[in-house]
Amino acid sequence: MEDQLMRIGVSIPSRLLSAFDNVINERGYSSRSEAIRDAIRGYLLDYESLGQTEGEQIGVITLVYNHEQRGLISLLTDIQHENAKIITSTVHIHLDPTNCLEIDVVHGSATDISGFAEKMMIQSGVFQVRTFVIPTLSLGSSDQRANNTMSVGYQDMHPDSRNCQPKTQKS
Repeated sequence: MEDQLMRIGVSIPSRLLSAFDNVINERGYSSRSEAIRDAIRGYLLDYESLGQTEGEQIGVITLVYNHEQRGLISLLTDIQHENAKIITSTVHIHLDPTNCLEIDVVHGSATDISGFAEKMMIQSGVFQVRTFVIPTLSLGSSDQRANNTMSVGYQDMHPDSRNCQPKTQKS
């Protein structure tokens, strides 16, 4: 049985709608409605993937936000400090005078990583959060894991680090 189509009203800033219209025209959508349905499906898949995997994971969380949003930088910093045990590294990039891109490299339990991403996602002034994670069990062969010879390299950027050379950590 096919789902019944529902008509909804959505308020969208004109620049965002114009950019969306450009993308849907480039991709050849027959209507704005079909593109919005695809965007919602993609959002739902991203949301579901945050909670599907259990166990230990490694990955990245990216967010784009307005650094001029009152109190947002302090709030994001607090959230990061609350989740310091899973953050391996952070990269901060100024996109323009108002917006920033932050990339957090994470390693920890699926529950901790998804909780961290969701806390960042719901903040006013955060425009986009993307999470890419893989279970650490998928890294290397079962022989490598059994013999503990699979290594995950990362850059130690701790303030006490003198030469910031790549370090190897056994998983």
